[in-house]
Amino acid sequence: MKMAKSLNIAIFIVGHVTKEGTIAGPRMLEHMVDTVLYFEGESQHSYRILRAVKNRFGSTNEIGIFEMKSSGLHDLENPSRMFLEERSKDLAGATIISTMEGSRPLLVEIQALTTPTAFNNPRRVSTGLEYNKLVLLMAVLEKRAGYLLQQQDVYVKVSGGVKIDDPAVDLGVIMAVASSFKDIAVDMNDCFIGEVGLTGEVRRVSRIEQRINEAKKHGFKRVIIPSSNIKNSEFPKEIEIIPVKDIRQCLDIAFKNIF
Repeated sequence: MKMAKSLNIAIFIVGHVTKEGTIAGPRMLEHMVDTVLYFEGESQHSYRILRAVKNRFGSTNEIGIFEMKSSGLHDLENPSRMFLEERSKDLAGATIISTMEGSRPLLVEIQALTTPTAFNNPRRVSTGLEYNKLVLLMAVLEKRAGYLLQQQDVYVKVSGGVKIDDPAVDLGVIMAVASSFKDIAVDMNDCFIGEVGLTGEVRRVSRIEQRINEAKKHGFKRVIIPSSNIKNSEFPKEIEIIPVKDIRQCLDIAFKNIF
């Protein structure tokens, strides 16, 4: 630190992180530096996410998404297209959500699988989504919509290895699990946005216009959003906006063309 300040130069310190994703060792180093950057990504995927968790000279709400090629790292101008390239079409257990990574909207596929359990306590396995969030959403789906999941193992995965911590993905996760449980595919032209409360209500989310515009840009025909987001918002006319108040209403709308 003394050398950087005395010579007026920037120094990069590369360190290890724990299993929880925090910097290993004493926190003193994190407090001393001006910026803390996380360079995230799965070894099986070619893209990497550069995320700031501390920045004394700028916002931490910005991220960089890069793709590793033979010539090095290249900036991804349209990451949503990459995440949707191999999405599951007309298959039960898959939904598309619009999430925010920093100030950038991203379209990502949520995949879910429910199977009869062979254990006394059914399994809940989550990849890319916080485990406690999955358990909570399964409890809401069971209590408020009558889906009997006590004897079902539930597996949820965010495609592409993305890690999501955005309340607006709740509705998409619930719809993916319900789709797998019923073994009925949701419309591939639907995109789901909304936070889900413990009483089953679909709650307002931030930056709804950006999320919807991202869905429109990639050819989606319908976006299901919280009814509370309708007020004081302007949406593109080229896409159908369907407001819902709770998960029961959303389930009825998503599956109404099947029955």
